[in-house]
Amino acid sequence: MTALMLESFAAGKWIGPGPDARAIASAVTGEEVAVAGSALDFQAMLDHARTVGGPKLRAMTFHDRARMLKALATWLGERKAKLYELSLHAGCTKADAWIDVDGGIGTLFVFASKGRRELPDAQVYVDGAIEQLSKKGTFLGQHILTPLQGAAIHINAFNFPVWGMLEKLAPTLLAGVPAIVKPATATSYVAEACFRMMIESGILPDGAVQFIAGGTGDLLDRLIPQDVVSFTGSAATALMLRSKPHILQHSIRFIAEQDSLNASVLGPDATPDTPEFDLFVKEAVREMTAKAGQKCTAIRRMIVPKAVEGDLIEALKARLAKTVIGDPANEAVRMGPLASLAQRDDVLAKAAVIGTEAECVYGDPNAFAVEGADAQKGAFVPPMLFRCPDPAGASKIHETEAFGPVSTVMAYDTLDDAIALANRGGGSLVMSLITHDPAVARAVAMEAGAWHGRIYINDRDSMGESTGHGSPLPHLTHGGPGRAGGGEEMGGVRGVFHYMQRTSVQGSPDMLGAVAGTFVPGSKTFEADRHPFTKTFGELQLGETLHTRSRTVTLEDIEHFAEFTGDTFYAHMDEEAAKANPFFPGRVAHGYLLLSFAAGLFVEPSPGPVLANVGLEGLKFMKPVSPGDSIKVALTVKRKTRRTDTYGEVRWHVVLTNQDDETVAEYELHTMNAYA
Repeated sequence: MTALMLESFAAGKWIGPGPDARAIASAVTGEEVAVAGSALDFQAMLDHARTVGGPKLRAMTFHDRARMLKALATWLGERKAKLYELSLHAGCTKADAWIDVDGGIGTLFVFASKGRRELPDAQVYVDGAIEQLSKKGTFLGQHILTPLQGAAIHINAFNFPVWGMLEKLAPTLLAGVPAIVKPATATSYVAEACFRMMIESGILPDGAVQFIAGGTGDLLDRLIPQDVVSFTGSAATALMLRSKPHILQHSIRFIAEQDSLNASVLGPDATPDTPEFDLFVKEAVREMTAKAGQKCTAIRRMIVPKAVEGDLIEALKARLAKTVIGDPANEAVRMGPLASLAQRDDVLAKAAVIGTEAECVYGDPNAFAVEGADAQKGAFVPPMLFRCPDPAGASKIHETEAFGPVSTVMAYDTLDDAIALANRGGGSLVMSLITHDPAVARAVAMEAGAWHGRIYINDRDSMGESTGHGSPLPHLTHGGPGRAGGGEEMGGVRGVFHYMQRTSVQGSPDMLGAVAGTFVPGSKTFEADRHPFTKTFGELQLGETLHTRSRTVTLEDIEHFAEFTGDTFYAHMDEEAAKANPFFPGRVAHGYLLLSFAAGLFVEPSPGPVLANVGLEGLKFMKPVSPGDSIKVALTVKRKTRRTDTYGEVRWHVVLTNQDDETVAEYELHTMNAYA
């Protein structure tokens, strides 16, 4: 094929390779497939992100941005065949490309969905409950999150040019922050093709995203405290970047996802005749060979009971022997080459280090078969399985990551020994535990949790639906302590918050309500000019309130409710027993009777814009209601959130008071209201 001239996208313009551009070789054939390296004005790129992209994104609500992500995911999904084709040159089989391409697109969909369901249709996120800072409640505190006003610099690894890019872009754009994407050069031709599709879609606002094909020059030395660096790669590179004096001096956020000596532990209950034993073998081999082991979550250390070590090694060898290595365009091939010749050399060098403490029991890099390709011209290596005879006394196997199809088996005597070995990695993105014993699962989680970002537990009950040891999910944190970098990419809305600033706001209820875009109890209200349930979603206004008439609660009401529902708890039926309870003055009304009466007081029964009551939150019973007491309700519009093209969610602040204007109950009611 003719070499692709990769272009950067800077300040709204495509810029081709410059005089210092370099060639990128096919991982399969060693032939030139692309040229990358643009001469760029990095200050202009940062200015464009901060002054053009940032304001446009911040003008959108979370829901606007979520819809944008969904549209982008749909657009890419309709054009992904091109990305599969290019991924062949990176050594990816169809299954490997699916992880990268479809995994990345799926991540966009997940963040789009979570953005609509878990974030408000607003520009400010309210973080936690109101803090009352004064006796009468006229001075309050509230934490809010707002988008950073800089740029997110995304430095991605070579192994996942699509997923690695999209997993960072999804939370960043949902937060309202523009991004400058820098892919690893070795596979940048796949990332550039995906990025070009994004620009051609016209879905993203100007300045929302930019792309660097080549080096970053002095980009990081031009950052300000409102910028963020999100990095995926080696621990050595992460240390070099995050230690830059400019980064440290200006306290610039640095999120790292780096080397990880992930472990998989086979529980002591998993003998060769159990489903868990077979499951361990299957998952271990898959993690060694998928993406040719070039996954930050791949299993590098297999920690197994000493009694089954021999059986396990034989089972692993038998399964590895079925792995066909070669040109990924060949459908019979199950493992392609590494991403580059340089990567091959690095893996072989690291495997040699591991070999000083462990014996290679499978995989000779000097003698293995390659299907449909030249083993010398491509970046091919075989799966290499090592066995360490003394894992407790060894050190290099717990410090050296060969980023390829290389893993080491190490045996343990007790579960405590297994946990200690798993933790010797110094912090990982993920560890897995294959066991059918809940006590083993609890012990491992309690003692290993502090050293691992994710603990994947699998057994015969969950294996049919489990996603696998090496599959980070956008719903959960992807990151880990120590050696793994200390960062947390993704993790649902937690990932979004990495690109936002948490601020405590103090003031009156009216001030906090204005800032947050919601009604705050204690704020000024106004009486509804007609029943709020007769108003469409658009007609309702925050603070609009309905005050109902009063209703007296009688002893007959209480007894009828008890008989009708079967709730004959003594506090409602036995005067003497109720008086003996320190919470009640005597027989009292059921809390749920009060809720029912409240609904009867504020509901408008005729068909109208209110489509459904979908739940309530924060229900509190604050003062008992005795027979003869009366209750009335104040129903206030608290928050409005668009949900579909035809209806939105309205949250109502509901307060029940008695004849003395004392609050007896309070909650938040959720309804779905039509737009018209």
